[in-house]
Amino acid sequence: MPISNQAPSSDAAPPSSAGLPAIAHIVVLMLENRSFDHMLGLLYADAGNVSPTGQPFEGLTGKESNPDASGKPVSVFPIVASTPNDYFMPGADPGEGFLATNLQLFGTSSPAASASPTNQGFVTNFASTLAWESKKKGWQPRPGTVASDIMGIYTPAMLPVLSGLAKGYAVCDHWYSSVPTETMPNRAFACAATSQGHMDDLTKTYTSPSIFGLLTRHSIDWKIHGYDTSPLTRLNFPDTTNAPANRFGLFKDFQSDAAAGTLAAFTFLEPSWGATGNSQHPDYSLALGEKLIHDVYEALRQGPGWNQTLLVVTYDEHGGCYDHVAPPATATPPDGSAGEFGFDFKRFGVRVPAVLVSPLIAPGTVFRAAPGATPFDHTAILKTVEARWGLPSLTARDAAASDLGAVLTLATPRTDDPLAGVVVPNARMQDPSTAPISHLEEIHAELAARLPGPDDAAAADRAMPLLETSAQAKAFIQARIDAWERTRSARGR
Repeated sequence: MPISNQAPSSDAAPPSSAGLPAIAHIVVLMLENRSFDHMLGLLYADAGNVSPTGQPFEGLTGKESNPDASGKPVSVFPIVASTPNDYFMPGADPGEGFLATNLQLFGTSSPAASASPTNQGFVTNFASTLAWESKKKGWQPRPGTVASDIMGIYTPAMLPVLSGLAKGYAVCDHWYSSVPTETMPNRAFACAATSQGHMDDLTKTYTSPSIFGLLTRHSIDWKIHGYDTSPLTRLNFPDTTNAPANRFGLFKDFQSDAAAGTLAAFTFLEPSWGATGNSQHPDYSLALGEKLIHDVYEALRQGPGWNQTLLVVTYDEHGGCYDHVAPPATATPPDGSAGEFGFDFKRFGVRVPAVLVSPLIAPGTVFRAAPGATPFDHTAILKTVEARWGLPSLTARDAAASDLGAVLTLATPRTDDPLAGVVVPNARMQDPSTAPISHLEEIHAELAARLPGPDDAAAADRAMPLLETSAQAKAFIQARIDAWERTRSARGR
């Protein structure tokens, strides 16, 4: 069928994925732990939650609330420049694991199988989280943080880069994290369409094939870039850990590839994981993340491959931040068996931001899966890669997923820049030498410690040294990676 120059209506089935063959490069930037409402819920609030193209947008009305411990409703409120802790809201790390997510959605950590989410437990769960975090070294909430802060919603003016891209290209207002829990299982789904039954961050590696190994087997180029340290994802799957070193790089290498027109078919970008980094994990600086999103976009837009590129900006999980939409229970289990906590993998996680960027996307698009089709989750990325290059599915989850091709409705690439004139927010940050080591840096360092060095063939039981600061973690991780690379090189691998 011919490619339309009009954005598809959210109420109607999107056209076929006829635009996908025009895409030569799919780039994914996956950030950390923010919900859709928290970041984009006010995107079209000034227009009655209708996009300029007339598409309905599942945003906030301003009347949404959650009860506090006494039952008093706490309403959503806009985060503006004068809000205390502005770019560090909600001021602490909310609960994000499976049990905490259940409390936020159902009001109980063990809901009945037939229970429907009400999304009324965010304030009470944040209150209990603040209570224990205030007593734990390295987890202290920012001064002035209170339980009601979890209902804070960023205005488009506060996030001009993310919001500008969402308005200027396409926003997916029904994109869910793959599982209702924390980071590592959701990132596993984003790369392998399964977490192999695991539901928390205690499991840091997986034995399943990933999209990277699948691409290798079909001779399709891919790369994974860390920001300023070798990427964590390299150590998560056998087919990435065993891949050649030239599959991996830093953000500066991605920028060079984009400028030189040598982008891989599939590129996966990681942020900097530390408390002073740009991952946007609560309560790290959102302003630093805004700069990262801007820099990714500019690297692609200025490069010769721009007209053939699809950029996906999303977040691995909601991180305990408020969202008003109940996650659907229509997910396809990837492996056919129950996982940890008895979870059946039939329920998606909480909604997260997802913005699609390409000069082949009409401005003001609100993009959803077709009516009756599987809602978007992270495996929509895998499905899109598979659809574009004719690859088989990894699991039943990505086999059932909807791809993103129908968002590419323009026959002629656009030449405008929706971020022209946008000023990236100014970031305040802590010195990495004094910032405490973050949770994901600990995971990364633990995996790096297991790598074999010059004098040992296996190091699964290697004890990780005491690492207290972000700077120490980065130095250790890079030193271990460098030693491992020397070992691999000496062995001709």
